[in-house]
Amino acid sequence: MIRIRRSALYLPASNPRALAKARTLPCDVVILDLEDAVAPEEKAAARDAAVIAARDGGFGDRLLVARANGLDTDWGAADLAALAGAGFDAILVPKIASAADVARYAALTGDAELWIMIETCGSLFALEPIAAMAGSTRLTTMVLGTNDLAKEMRARQGADRAPFLPFLSFAVAAARLHGLDILDGVYNAIDDDAGFIEACQQSVDYGCDGRTLIHPSQIAACNAAFAPDDASVRRAQAIVAAFAAPENAGKGALRVDGTMAERLHLDEARRTIAFATACASRA
Repeated sequence: MIRIRRSALYLPASNPRALAKARTLPCDVVILDLEDAVAPEEKAAARDAAVIAARDGGFGDRLLVARANGLDTDWGAADLAALAGAGFDAILVPKIASAADVARYAALTGDAELWIMIETCGSLFALEPIAAMAGSTRLTTMVLGTNDLAKEMRARQGADRAPFLPFLSFAVAAARLHGLDILDGVYNAIDDDAGFIEACQQSVDYGCDGRTLIHPSQIAACNAAFAPDDASVRRAQAIVAAFAAPENAGKGALRVDGTMAERLHLDEARRTIAFATACASRA
């Protein structure tokens, strides 16, 4: 199944203008945030606004997600009770550190998909058991919270993100092992277009499905980075055509445009074509 989650934009649910604008933006996912982007005195109003927005609809083919406050806060339980039946495609929950945390939230999020923030030091040592909860819950997506992780680790987020790369590799591997999607964390320098494009390419290189965003100006570049480019599509089409040729029936490996292609490359080529087609339908 092709799931397009290239660009996931956080918007504060406490901001009426942001809620209205979200229905017009070309992002794949809208995340109405009740947590980090909302001040304590606005939490209850933001929750009500998010529920109304979900029930009013108008988000088209964008996935609509709500990020709740954690159960260890004054607002988490009320958030989950309100969001569970409001019609969100998914509920994103913060500060996951163990499989037990996933189970606890899964029992409170109704029929919506469960998305989880991977943003604690504890989660780094439990990535596989956490991801394995996909087999017994509605968990579908891991979201990396690199700002919170940097705070816990006391690490600096340089351009190369060197402190986080081992964690990124293992998170992607755990997600793939259990059939989950995985979204990379936010890029904080809103005006650094070149840096953002490089950051997106790093996410693609490491195997992420998309990134979370903090500003609408980042959407176009993010969508372009995670969609297959023309050269990749042509290469995929050539591989599919080569294996489909009658003279190559039964062969496990072929020479295609000067490089070796095996059956495993055929599977990936088919996915590339399908994903490119799905992305084009959203343009």
